[in-house]
Amino acid sequence: MAGRDQGKEASLAASRTLNPHPERVTDPAFTSGAFFDPADLVQVKYEMVRAVEAGGLGAGAAAAAFGLARQSYYNARKALAGHGLAGLIPARPGPQGGHKLTAAVVDFLEQQHAAADPAPSSAQLAAAVADQFGVTVHKRSVQRALAARRAAGNQQQEAAKR
Repeated sequence: MAGRDQGKEASLAASRTLNPHPERVTDPAFTSGAFFDPADLVQVKYEMVRAVEAGGLGAGAAAAAFGLARQSYYNARKALAGHGLAGLIPARPGPQGGHKLTAAVVDFLEQQHAAADPAPSSAQLAAAVADQFGVTVHKRSVQRALAARRAAGNQQQEAAKR
């Protein structure tokens, strides 16, 4: 992307909204070099949906003109309807929660923690999880899971008192 504003490009990349293939955008509004920026993925998706909603293009033609897959149009339309422009910003990649420390694993951790006196260390609990479930977890993850469970229990007790 020679000749591009490197600051804007870095900002778009940091917000995960940098279009990886701006050269595929062939819509005339984006190729004129004026206001529209084919590197801004949120702008590209918004304008693609707008082109269809305004009745100018069909979903397939709009997707092709904006350098995206047809399914991208449907996903963008749904995101706009449900969340507005913020819905077009890609979500953070990766798991969105603990996938190793399931409710059964945390129940096991609580039982192990309560059963022994003195209570086992978080490293010992992590080793017990590996033995029992075949899942490796970090000792700090064990600490956070137990603290979160205690906090949730405290909130339930407070709510029951009211």
